[in-house]
Amino acid sequence: MKCLAGFNNNYLLYLFNLLSMAKKLVQIKTKETTASVDDFIKTVPDPQKQKDCFTIIKVMEKATKSKAKLWGSAIIGFGNLIYESPKTGRQVEWFKIGFSPRKANITLYLMGLQKHAEALKKLGKHKVSGGCLHINKLEQVDSKILEKIIAASAK
Repeated sequence: MKCLAGFNNNYLLYLFNLLSMAKKLVQIKTKETTASVDDFIKTVPDPQKQKDCFTIIKVMEKATKSKAKLWGSAIIGFGNLIYESPKTGRQVEWFKIGFSPRKANITLYLMGLQKHAEALKKLGKHKVSGGCLHINKLEQVDSKILEKIIAASAK
């Protein structure tokens, strides 16, 4: 069936869906910046946490094939995507995977953590909340298992 000057209904539906998605994209405060990731990590007071951060950067860059970027003032993200909240349908520009050196621990932001329940049992000392994996020090977790979880989350 033809309509609107020769465009078929499927094409019009496709255009409508594209426009609807664009309307859902919400601007949030935490955005990718041009600030130096290395300079940010050097502000972390604990030398061991700094070393752990540089190690995590290497693992995440390898998994995503993307360079580390500072998001906001304290999150290091890798890759880009449009994330849609399953609860609200709200869409935001975000990173594929990332982490942040917090005062208490290092928080890793990973998609689909629930799929790694068995691996997490063998990981070592950690906590999980939502899409966040919290570790105190890399030496307290199995690095090979962590690398596999990060690689799978980056896909």
